[in-house]
Amino acid sequence: MTHWYDHAIIYQIYPKSFQDSNNDGIGDLNGIRKRIPYLQKLGINTVWLNPVFVSPQVDNGYDVSNYFAIDPHMGTMEDMDSLIKTFHKAGMHVVMDFVLNHTSDQHPWFQDAIKDPHSIYRDYYIFAGKNNKRPNNWGSFFGGSVWEPDPAGTGESYFHLFDKRMPDLNWKNPEVRHSMLEVAEYWLAKGIDGLRLDAFIHIAKADLRQNFPTQDNNDQPVVAEPFFANLPQVQEWMRPFCEQIKQDYPNALLLGEAASASVNLAVDYTAKRNHLMDSVITFRYFTEDDSQTDPGFSKQYQPKKLDMTAFKQNQIVWQQTLTGISQPTLYWNNHDMPRLATRFAQNATQARSLAMLMYLQRGLPIIYYGEELGLKNLEFSDTEQFKDEMVADFVQSAEKAGKSKQDALKMASLTHKLPARGPMPWNSAKGNGFTTAVPWIAGKKVDQANVLDEVNDRTSMFNFYKKLIALKKTNLFQKGSYYLLATDKNSYVYERDLATGSAIVAVSLSPEKTSVKIPKEYTAEKLAAGEYQLTNGKLTLMPYAGVVLTRK
Repeated sequence: MTHWYDHAIIYQIYPKSFQDSNNDGIGDLNGIRKRIPYLQKLGINTVWLNPVFVSPQVDNGYDVSNYFAIDPHMGTMEDMDSLIKTFHKAGMHVVMDFVLNHTSDQHPWFQDAIKDPHSIYRDYYIFAGKNNKRPNNWGSFFGGSVWEPDPAGTGESYFHLFDKRMPDLNWKNPEVRHSMLEVAEYWLAKGIDGLRLDAFIHIAKADLRQNFPTQDNNDQPVVAEPFFANLPQVQEWMRPFCEQIKQDYPNALLLGEAASASVNLAVDYTAKRNHLMDSVITFRYFTEDDSQTDPGFSKQYQPKKLDMTAFKQNQIVWQQTLTGISQPTLYWNNHDMPRLATRFAQNATQARSLAMLMYLQRGLPIIYYGEELGLKNLEFSDTEQFKDEMVADFVQSAEKAGKSKQDALKMASLTHKLPARGPMPWNSAKGNGFTTAVPWIAGKKVDQANVLDEVNDRTSMFNFYKKLIALKKTNLFQKGSYYLLATDKNSYVYERDLATGSAIVAVSLSPEKTSVKIPKEYTAEKLAAGEYQLTNGKLTLMPYAGVVLTRK
C-alpha cells in the first residue's frame, strides 16, 4: 500500500524566523500562509512546522505549556485552522512537531505536581531522591545535572534531560501515555497530516539509582546516554500510541526524531511488523574529522571538516540496511545544527553538488528553510546571543589558550545551532522583507541571499533547487534501486536503476580536479553544478562539481 508520504518533499519551517505578518519581529502563522505560493513555486509538497504551541520560549517552543492552544506570538487557533486549509488547497501536506518527552515547568501538570506532593500529576513527572541529594550522576544535554531540586522543598529532585525548566514526563505512567495520545489525536482531527515525534527515544530511563561509572568516581554529571536513550521500553510504550494513531488516521505520517539511534534500531523503529514509525531522523550521518582542531582549548565549537570516507560509509550502510524496510530521511541541516553553506560547503558550487548528492538518493528529502537560497549562519558578536552557557565556557577556554574573544565567537557562530535560525530573507530591503521591527534573533547576516533576487535569476541557487526537486519527483529517483560505486575519498558516485531507465549521480568532494570511470552509455546531462568533462566513460569533475547523467 502506498501513501502520500512515500513521495514527500519536506520543507522545514522554523515559524519564528519565516515571515512576520504583524511586525512584532517574530514570524507567525499568517506569515507562513502568505508564503505558500513561494513553496509551490519551489516544488514543495509537504511542510514540517517546528512547535507553535503555547510556550515560555525557553527552548524556542520545545518547552510546551499548553498543547491545545497556539502561542499568541504565532497567532490564534483560527489562524492555524486557516493555515491548514490553505496548505491543503495548495495540494500540500502539513506535519507538526510534537514534543512528547517533556513539558515546560509552566505546564499546569507540573505546576500542580510541585504545589501538592499528593497531586495525581506528581506521577506525570519523574521525582526521586531525598534530603536534597541527587539520585545519580547523570548529566543533562544542556549542561549540568539532569536533577533539579523540587521547588516545593520536599527534598526530592525532578528529572530534566534538557533545560531545568523542561521537566521530563514519566512515560511509565499509563495516564501520561493516554494524555499524550489525546494531544496527538486532537491535532490530527484538526486536519494535520503527520507528526514529527520529538526526542521519542528518550521517554524511557534506566534504574534511577544507577550511577554511570567514571574513572574518578566523583559526582560530576556525565551524559549517560545509554541510560536514557533507545531503551526497550521506548518501543513498548510507543507501539500502542502509534497503532492507535494509524488505526484512526491511516494516512498520517509518523516521523520520529531518533538522534542517536543506530541503523539497526532504525529498522526496529520503522519496520512495518513493529507498528511504530514510518521513518526516523538520525544524527548519525555526519562524522566529523577533528584532527585539525587546536588541542589547546575546547573542541566543542571549533569548526571541523566532514570525514568524507566515514560519511560515505554511513550513507551506504543506512541506504542498504533500510532497503525493503523504510525510506531514510535525507538532510544536510536543520534547526539543531549549522547550515549546509556554513558547515560543509566551501562555495556555492559545492552547496549545489552536496544537495544533489543527498536528495537524489533513496529516501525523503528534508530541506531546511533558506537552504534553497544558500543561506548561511548568522554571526553573533556576544556570548549572550547564543543563550547557551556552554558557549561562554568555550569562549573562556579559547581565551585562556590565547585566542581573541572575537575569534572564539566567530568559531561558535559557524558551529552552533542558534545562528542557523536567522530570519528568512525575502528581499534586500531593511529587515529583508521578514519584518519592519527588530527581529527576535539578533545577528549579522553574512551572505547576500534573498528570495526576490534568486527567483528572478535563472542561474541562482533557488532555481537549481527547483530543478533538483523536479528531478527528485520522477519515478527513477522515487522508486529506483540504489547502488554506490567504488571510488576514492575524492568523489561520491552512485547509480539509480529502474526498468524504464537509470542514472548516474557523480559528485566531487575535492578542491582539486578529479576523475572517475563510469559506464560509457551515460552521456545525457540532467542536472549539473560546476563544470565537468566526459570522454568515453571518463568523467572529470572540476573542484566540488557534480552532475546527473542518464543514457541517451
